[in-house]
Amino acid sequence: MKISLITVSFNSEKTIEQTFRSVKNQVIDNFELEYILIDGLSNDRTLEISNNYNDLISIKVSEKDSGIYNAMNKGIKYATGDVIGFLNSDDTFVDNYVLQSISKCFADKDLDIVYGDINYVNISGKIIRKWITGEKKSFSAGWHPAHPAFYAKKELFDSHGNFDESFTITADFDLMLRFMEVFNSTHKYLPKIFVDMKLGGESNQSLNNILKGNKQIISSFKKYNIKPQFLYTQRRWLRKLVQYIN
Repeated sequence: MKISLITVSFNSEKTIEQTFRSVKNQVIDNFELEYILIDGLSNDRTLEISNNYNDLISIKVSEKDSGIYNAMNKGIKYATGDVIGFLNSDDTFVDNYVLQSISKCFADKDLDIVYGDINYVNISGKIIRKWITGEKKSFSAGWHPAHPAFYAKKELFDSHGNFDESFTITADFDLMLRFMEVFNSTHKYLPKIFVDMKLGGESNQSLNNILKGNKQIISSFKKYNIKPQFLYTQRRWLRKLVQYIN
């Protein structure tokens, strides 16, 4: 089995070496790793740093893109693995056995998706929030997996589409909703922290982006004729609040 792991980057010189090291340290047993770097034409040292990991990186592309989901879609286009996952250019795997654990789950040939948990960490590495996803519940009730801990068969992308770039902030939510609920793909929850994710993602950078992200999520539900449950937004934010408190 082959896992295609995709990292997209733009001017990531401060963090990307940690990302590369965490990939390089993964124990690869009984699976093949295809590591893809899609860079948005960085003008800092990102590409210079990446040259030190040419033995790790299977495919490297550096060209202008129209945003993070456009870059991710490029990575999917180049991917030849059986399974696709993403690791952001400022995130790291929590240990050396994450991909091995995921690959063991996919030994079940009937399984389409494996998802797990993540830590949100600050710039010094302190854990601020644990996103413990748990067994699947309804997206319409405020539940959904963390995208950095979401691995899906490539055939799902081929059959059901890539990221919808019209959702500039929440295309990852839209894709997971489509795969897991619209097409009811088989899935498994792996109760393991996959990634330390730096705070400050696009959807959380400002109040305006938070409101815009919520609006796009509601648009995804409408797109698939799914009705959010009563007090959906409040339920979603309550889940986040509990994660911070815990």
